[in-house]
Amino acid sequence: MQNLFDEILASIAAPDEAAMEAACARQLSLAKPPRSLGRLEEISVQIASITGRLYNRADRRRVLVFASDNGIVEEGVASAPQSVTLAQTINIARGLTGVGVLARHYHSEIDVIDLGVNADFSFPGVRNEKIAFGTKNFAVEPAMTREQALAAIGSGIRAVQRAKDEGVEILGIGEMGIGNTSTSSAVLCALTGLPAEAAVSRGGGVNDAGFARKKAVIDGALAAWKPDPADPVDVLAKVGGFDLCGMTGAFLGAAAMRIPVVIDGFISAVAALCAARLNPLCVHFMIPSHASMERGYAVAMDALGLKPMLALDMRLGEGSGCPIAFEIVSAALDVLEHMATFSEASIDDGYLDEIRANERFQG
Repeated sequence: MQNLFDEILASIAAPDEAAMEAACARQLSLAKPPRSLGRLEEISVQIASITGRLYNRADRRRVLVFASDNGIVEEGVASAPQSVTLAQTINIARGLTGVGVLARHYHSEIDVIDLGVNADFSFPGVRNEKIAFGTKNFAVEPAMTREQALAAIGSGIRAVQRAKDEGVEILGIGEMGIGNTSTSSAVLCALTGLPAEAAVSRGGGVNDAGFARKKAVIDGALAAWKPDPADPVDVLAKVGGFDLCGMTGAFLGAAAMRIPVVIDGFISAVAALCAARLNPLCVHFMIPSHASMERGYAVAMDALGLKPMLALDMRLGEGSGCPIAFEIVSAALDVLEHMATFSEASIDDGYLDEIRANERFQG
């Protein structure tokens, strides 16, 4: 797995400047005041810089959902029982959860990958790539070995390769795993140096005692295992989860294979930050969907230098924000390709010359 990991990191290239400039020029030629479509314009330019093509589609869409249990639930940091991970992993594949319904509504596929659900099961639509029956309790020992972390990262990379081989044009990254707001918070604190008090929320809704315990457990584990913030794989291995590792691999794979990839909520954002710390170029391939209500989400977005496009007060996870974002991306691409230019609309656009001279697009 180390070889695959190294190869993917080394293969990530910068955005295509020529395609980005062509998209900027096209946007400035369209019959509208410059930047009047705001983020839609920026998204279309960003997608061009990713694919190297002026015109793109986002019709073939897929949410990758990585499922795993987390040993840290033994510390009483989650409001739901661990059995919910298994039930909801199956229900995602059945299309019955939040992401399942939204994916169906927005014509998106779902690829569910079991990396560590604490059950021996088989279900149609759930891909078995189980590394172990959940991670260890990082309050008493590191969550996993480095080899296990790399194996889970490799699963994420392979999921992107499958998607690319099957013609998927845009990806979203989601998860399922009781206790994974604790793992994500621990990883975020390790990467940023923040104490738990500054980055941890209640997750699924633990009571006051559980919330206090959650913060104390995270601070204690970080002090005990001393994960290296310069080595995100070490951080993931010591206080992360198999799902977070798989998601990190998916963000790396999307950058290497030049596929636009949508960040969901808090947990997805932390995985995106892990990928960006491994190779900063990854950020250029990421599109944030909604602003999660989890406190740590804003911390992760600030660290990534990104801004979500939606404010829907969501905090479900699963990848539920991704199908909504896919539709917005698709609209942005349609505008770039099909909106009339000033010439086509028979409008003399000379009055915009001064404004255009001061405009600058960001991809």
